[in-house]
Amino acid sequence: MTTSIPSAETLFSFEQEINAIRDETLSQVGQADADYIRRVIRFQRTLDLLSRLVIVLGFVHPLFWVAGVLMLALAKILDNMEIGHNVMHGQYDWMNDPHINSRHFEWDIVGDGDSWKRYHNHEHHTYTNIIGKDRDYGYGLLRLSDDIPWRKKNLWQFFTYLNLSLLFQWGVAYHELAAERIFFGKRRKESHLPISRSELKSAFFSKIGKQVFKDYIFWPLLCFPVFWSVLLGNLCANLIRNLWTSTIIFCGHFTEDAQTFSEEECKNETRGQWYYRQILGSSNLEGARWFHILTGHLSCQIEHHLFPDIPARHYPQMAKKVEKVCQAHGIPYNTGSFVHQYLTVVKRVLRYSFPDKVRQEPQATH
Repeated sequence: MTTSIPSAETLFSFEQEINAIRDETLSQVGQADADYIRRVIRFQRTLDLLSRLVIVLGFVHPLFWVAGVLMLALAKILDNMEIGHNVMHGQYDWMNDPHINSRHFEWDIVGDGDSWKRYHNHEHHTYTNIIGKDRDYGYGLLRLSDDIPWRKKNLWQFFTYLNLSLLFQWGVAYHELAAERIFFGKRRKESHLPISRSELKSAFFSKIGKQVFKDYIFWPLLCFPVFWSVLLGNLCANLIRNLWTSTIIFCGHFTEDAQTFSEEECKNETRGQWYYRQILGSSNLEGARWFHILTGHLSCQIEHHLFPDIPARHYPQMAKKVEKVCQAHGIPYNTGSFVHQYLTVVKRVLRYSFPDKVRQEPQATH
């Protein structure tokens, strides 16, 4: 961590004001939020069905196929980001809806929702950017900090990053299994996995089987005369969704100014210190309302890390208040345009592709 830590008094005052923002927003959560998420779900489900019809019409003119693919990609983005991610964070559990809750909702990707909730909701959101504790930091594939030793494979990590972006849903699916060394590597001596290794593998293959069947067998067979056209359309929509999702997530976590932390400096954190770490390790994106919705409001990644269980549609308004509190307490608040933040992500991936420069001590003269 490079920023000097504020005094205990400053952090306590900071904590109180962030808590006040949280309490004020929670008092506003209610029917309007329930109506909102139900509208988004209805729109997404309708768009999903219409997009498949438009893809089939591609035999009339290729532009129908292109339009259908873009519509399906949009539907998948909404399901993944604004609906799935936020519902599985428990943001709508208070509704007591049997379908819109973190316990039973399953999203439209190959990654098993329960697996994602274990390593993301608990590990990542508790230990954000703590090297050695947050397995989401670099996903075990990328070196994004000098806290991580350089290896020869890091020389081509930009291409690893591009590959991860294209296949992001598969990375999400495999992430917990990789950490537990289910298929490769020496078995971990210590594991906090709440289920057996065989149960983890079973859930992994089960979800992949269901998703592959739906996207690449069921829908293409249902439209058999245009089987290959529908299959290709589903593949392209998934790739577009993967690219969008990974790009937004990288912009929220791995911009040039996002900081990392050691386990030692995070021991016995107060709530104020935890808030402080979440802000230093996160980055926001600025944009219109439609942009925030398409990002699942992860454009306000700072607020999501501070308040992961508050309905995300409140984040843009909360962001204005959080930024003011940060300014009042001299705490950096990293926000910028999508293009600016993404370019710093690329810069960071490239920067840590190479070994750190060794500083040579000046020789003494006599």
